[in-house]
Amino acid sequence: MNNNDVLRRLRYTFNYNDKQMIALFSSAGAIVTREQVSQWLKKDDDEDFVRCFDVHLATFLNGFINEKRGKKEGVQAIPEKRLTNNIILTKLKIALNLKAEELIELLDTVDFRLNKPELSAFSRKTDHKHYRECKDQVLRNLLQAIDKKYHVTRTGKIEKSTPNSISKSKPSSSSQTSYKNKEKSKESEPWVEGARPNASAIYVNPKSDKADNDKSSRKVLKLRPEDIYKQPNK
Repeated sequence: MNNNDVLRRLRYTFNYNDKQMIALFSSAGAIVTREQVSQWLKKDDDEDFVRCFDVHLATFLNGFINEKRGKKEGVQAIPEKRLTNNIILTKLKIALNLKAEELIELLDTVDFRLNKPELSAFSRKTDHKHYRECKDQVLRNLLQAIDKKYHVTRTGKIEKSTPNSISKSKPSSSSQTSYKNKEKSKESEPWVEGARPNASAIYVNPKSDKADNDKSSRKVLKLRPEDIYKQPNK
C-alpha cells in the first residue's frame, strides 16, 4: 500500500469532503490547497495523480487524531518525514482509542487473525529484538475493518428543481383531486362563465316591426308622464 491508498480509504470511510480534509491538515499545522487534496485522491493511473509524501500523510494522521481525540494543548506533534506501516497502525490505534484487545477483535471481523504478542511487536522500537515490521496485508485488513465498523453513511443529495423539471413533472394526486373537484363544481353551477344574469329578460322595443308581427310577443306596459308623477293619495 502507498500513502495515497491510506488517504483515500480514510476519506471514504469517514466521508470527509475537501473542506474537512483541508481542516484536518490545518489542525496539524499544515496549509494545503483543494487542488493538492484532489490530486492526492486521484487514482494512480490518472494523469493528474500526485504522490502523497510521508510528511503529508503523517500530518493528516496527526490531524485525524486531533479530530477524533481532541487537540491537546501545547505544541503540535511534528509529523514524521519517514513513515512506516508500524507508525501508521499506531496513529490509527491512537485516533480511534483502540486497546490491543479491541484492535485484535476489530481485525477478527474481517477474518484476519492476529495475537497480542504480534501486535505488541509492531509497537516496539526498530532496534528492539522483538520488533516486527507491519506488512501491507495487516494494514490493508485493518483499514477494511475500520471501514466496516466506522463507515459514515452518505446522505442522498436533494435534487434542485429546474424550470424544465417543473414543467415536465406530473401533478401530485392532491392537485389532481383539487382540479377534478373544481371541474365538477363548474358542471353543477346553473350558469356558465361569461353569461349575463337575467339573460332571458330581454327588452323589446314596442314600436319595432318585429314586435307588431310577433304574435307571441309579450305585452308591454305603457305609462304616461302624468301617471309617473302622480301624487299618492293622502
